[in-house]
Amino acid sequence: MSKITRVYTKTGDDGTTGLVGGSRVKKYDVRLEAYGTVDELNSHLGMIIAFDIDEHSKEVLKRIQNKLFVIGSILATDDSAAEFKKRYPCKPEDIEMLEKEMDKMFEVLPKLNNFILPGGSEASAQIQIARTVCRRAERRIIELSDKVEVEKNLIKFINRLSDYLFVLGRKIASDQNAPENLWIPDENQ
Repeated sequence: MSKITRVYTKTGDDGTTGLVGGSRVKKYDVRLEAYGTVDELNSHLGMIIAFDIDEHSKEVLKRIQNKLFVIGSILATDDSAAEFKKRYPCKPEDIEMLEKEMDKMFEVLPKLNNFILPGGSEASAQIQIARTVCRRAERRIIELSDKVEVEKNLIKFINRLSDYLFVLGRKIASDQNAPENLWIPDENQ
């Protein structure tokens, strides 16, 4: 792997950015929106890991961060570098890992009878922010899939990840003895 000797290249000063494979696109291109939102999500996960949460959740989040980095790279790859995309696919095992983690958390969480508003503890609120960013990433990736081929398991992983983050937010609130912020409809509305 080559070392990065500087961060700036000046090649984006014209409002374009280079994709893996060499083509250049405008910085507002849907592809950049997709992988930029995945990058934003990854940053939110880093913030969550910095909170005082259990080590198992931190380890799972680190695994997810690594997968998101690969997903961002795949989304940033043009069609001329298709071999790169094939080297690092989203596997069914990646999706199953999220499902198994959710199943474990459901075993200890109280049954959900209401919608939950974001809040609880700082950590659980941050997890809910990450969940909404994950949903936006999913929308951008699906929009991109209307223009270029996007691996189906990649879309499934992002979809399942938002579910995982919802459940993780509940678990962390429970771990920290923070009450869930239940939605109570206002009968006057």
